[in-house]
Amino acid sequence: LTINDQVILLIKEQLSTLATNKQIKGTILLAPEGINGTICGFETDIDLLIGKLMQILQISEINAKYSWTEKQAFRRFKARKKKEIVTIGLNQINPTQSVGKYIKASEWNEFIEDPETVVIDTRNEYEIKIGKFAGALNPHTSSFREFPEWVDNYLKPLLEKNPSLKIGMYCTGGIRCEKATSYLIEEGFSGVHHLEGGILKYLEDVSSDKSLWDGECFVFDQ
Repeated sequence: LTINDQVILLIKEQLSTLATNKQIKGTILLAPEGINGTICGFETDIDLLIGKLMQILQISEINAKYSWTEKQAFRRFKARKKKEIVTIGLNQINPTQSVGKYIKASEWNEFIEDPETVVIDTRNEYEIKIGKFAGALNPHTSSFREFPEWVDNYLKPLLEKNPSLKIGMYCTGGIRCEKATSYLIEEGFSGVHHLEGGILKYLEDVSSDKSLWDGECFVFDQ
């Protein structure tokens, strides 16, 4: 799905109106490559907004993850147009055309416990300090723009020495991973996988007694 400027403007206008009428707050990012965001409101109102979004995009399904709070998590509503949902700064990278293989949350433990899998955390240094999957590689980035440099300096030499390794990547909600896997495929890597729905989906679907997650998951609210 590639979204043109006219549709982005329509989404921005209609969702902003709906959010104002229903007291929904949060941020939605709109770009040609897709839509991402976190919003907070009453359940029925959130369903209305998601339904409106699906209607405008003419799609039958949207990847939404839910959590619950007793009070409003955000101060205002914003719908912002961006060139990229997650900025990597490389025009040739298009996750709408090519991404790695999705690994469902229920299958993630088995996948990352395979000694032939190298696991990569695509989030930034601050997020990783708060929580991570044990043994995951930390690229030590402050922004996603730095990820390609880490791939050149570290990941390429690692895979040249160990060509049989499978790559497993994860992030908070699955968005950075899609772009990261698209970049690796563009660079000629094979065996590229990522956690479908990200850490949030994993924590939602995998019981605490089976969870391999260590720590907390940083999210962007108060």
